[in-house]
Amino acid sequence: MTYELNTIYHCFNQGNNRQEIFYKRENYLFFLEKMRTHLHPVADVLSYCLMPNHFHWLIMLKEKGIEDTGIKNPNIIRSDKKNQQQISQSIAILLRSYTRAVNKQEHRSGSLFRHKTKLKNGKNGFSEFITIEGKYRKFFFKDGLEYARTCFNYIHENPQDADLVLKSSDWEYSSAQDYAGLRNGTMCNKQLAKDLEIWIP
Repeated sequence: MTYELNTIYHCFNQGNNRQEIFYKRENYLFFLEKMRTHLHPVADVLSYCLMPNHFHWLIMLKEKGIEDTGIKNPNIIRSDKKNQQQISQSIAILLRSYTRAVNKQEHRSGSLFRHKTKLKNGKNGFSEFITIEGKYRKFFFKDGLEYARTCFNYIHENPQDADLVLKSSDWEYSSAQDYAGLRNGTMCNKQLAKDLEIWIP
C-alpha cells in the first residue's frame, strides 16, 4: 500500500498471540514518549488509545511521512520491491525500540507485536473522498459514512467496551481525557481534529 498526504489513517497492532504489550504504567508512558519521538515528525495524531494488549491511532500523514526512505520493503517479494515510506520506517523503529526495552524488563526475547501494523484509510471498501465547501474539503469521507469520526469514537470507546473503566474518559492511556477537558495533553492535534470536524466540542 502506498500512503498518501492529506489522508486519515486508522493504525493498529496487537501483541503476538494477543499477549500483553504493556505490563505496568511506566510501559504505557514510555510508549507515549516513543510516539512523540518517532510518530510526531511524520504524522499528526488525532486520537489514540493504548490497551493492555494492543493500540490504536488515528493519524494524518505529514509530508515527511510519505517520503521514500530508500529502504526496500521486505514484505514485497518481487524483483521490483518498492521503497518504504517514512511512516512505515518510523513505526517499525518505534515498535522495535519499545520491544527491546520490554524484553529487557521482562527477561524475555522475540517479537512482542504482530508482524504487520495495519493502516486503513477508509477508502478501501469504505468510502471515497468527496468535495465539499471549505479549506479541508479533500480530507472528508463520504457523507453519511463518517469513517474517520467513527474511528475516532471507536478508539476512545475501547477501554469501556473491554470493561476496564466505567466511561472512556476514565482511561489514562487514551486521548479521551484530553478531548473531555480532563487533561491538557499535547499528543494530539486537537485543533486539526476540530477543523476536520472529527471532533465537535
